[in-house]
Amino acid sequence: MYTGLVHTHSLLRYVVLILILVAIVQSLTAGSKPYTEGNRKINLFTLISAHIQLVLGLVLYFMSPSVDFSQMSNPVTRYWNVEHISMMIIAIVLITVGHSKSKKAIEAKAKHKAIGVFYSIALLIILAAIFTMKDRNPWWNM
Repeated sequence: MYTGLVHTHSLLRYVVLILILVAIVQSLTAGSKPYTEGNRKINLFTLISAHIQLVLGLVLYFMSPSVDFSQMSNPVTRYWNVEHISMMIIAIVLITVGHSKSKKAIEAKAKHKAIGVFYSIALLIILAAIFTMKDRNPWWNM
């Protein structure tokens, strides 16, 4: 079961990244175009997939042998105990806030701007979390 959850969590990461990139590109290229039903659906699917990813991540967090608070001096263990989960929760909060602000905005330009700003910051945090995985990136061992 654990292995299946890890693979699902790993695969869903690409879905989240693709959806967030599509949402950002749509919002940045929209200009003063109307906020369409297609925009709303992409933004909503991004939000939903990020939250599903969070739930899977939290399940894995409590099942994982990599999470061990007695080993906090080990950079790999510390990454999984604190850094990864913290950055991902912050990113998902930003996605949620951006989606909420987009829903509350009246003008289409404000809706696109909220998505563009909050989703872009969330994407930067997600990428930082992925590229700082100490046990998976070969340049950490140099």
